[in-house]
Amino acid sequence: MIRLSSDNENSSDIGSVVLEKEPDIKHPPSYQVILINDDFTPMEFVVFVLQTVFGHTHQKSTEIMMTVHTKGKGVCGIFSKEIAEMMSFEVNTMAKDHGHPLLSEIEPLTD
Repeated sequence: MIRLSSDNENSSDIGSVVLEKEPDIKHPPSYQVILINDDFTPMEFVVFVLQTVFGHTHQKSTEIMMTVHTKGKGVCGIFSKEIAEMMSFEVNTMAKDHGHPLLSEIEPLTD
C-alpha cells in the first residue's frame, strides 16, 4: 500500500511516500469429511448420500463408496472446518433417519 504524507496539508508539494508491507494472509485450515465403513449400510444408500450431500456424480460416488468398502474409510470432500462439520452432521443425521449405522467424521487436512 502506498501512503502519501505531508508535514503541511496546505502545502503544494507532494510530500514523502511510505511503502507499507502487505499483511501476510493465512488461509484457514482445511478439513476432510471421512466416511467410515460398516457391514450394514447398503452400498446404494452410501452412493445416494454422496450424491445428495456432496453433489458428486453417480460415478464419483460409486468410486468413493468402493474405497470406503475396501479400505475401511474414504474422503468425501475437503472444506473449511464449519462446512465440514455441517456436512458430516448431515450425513450422520441422514443415515440415522434412514435407520443405517453409517458414520462420518472430519479430520484436519495434513500437508
